[in-house]
Amino acid sequence: MPDYHAGCHCDAVRITVRRPQPIDSLIDCNCSICVKKGILHLAVEEADLRIDHGEENLALYQWQSNTASHWFCKICGIHVLTRPRSHPERYSVNARCLDDFEEILPSLTLIPFDGKNHPKDRSPA
Repeated sequence: MPDYHAGCHCDAVRITVRRPQPIDSLIDCNCSICVKKGILHLAVEEADLRIDHGEENLALYQWQSNTASHWFCKICGIHVLTRPRSHPERYSVNARCLDDFEEILPSLTLIPFDGKNHPKDRSPA
């Protein structure tokens, strides 16, 4: 199982992601927060994510339904993790925080996700 290491800009937060196979795709969500932050998502099962250090440096941001949880470094402001509303049982790592992101990017497939039109953002009819 390959391990991938990631962190925020100032390295106050460091994580390890264990994968059953190498990363071959990322999720490209079009919701307002993902577009504005430029996030590419790496879906990670809870058991496969370890915060190596800096958990105390993570700040939480939520809005609207408060279903999704977005954690960013309160020192440098970089978004590191999400607990997405579409899959609240797992994490999404900001793949741009991976130490070797630039090396693996050319071989990845980006999978579009229509977060802009997520059903939890619609008013009941």
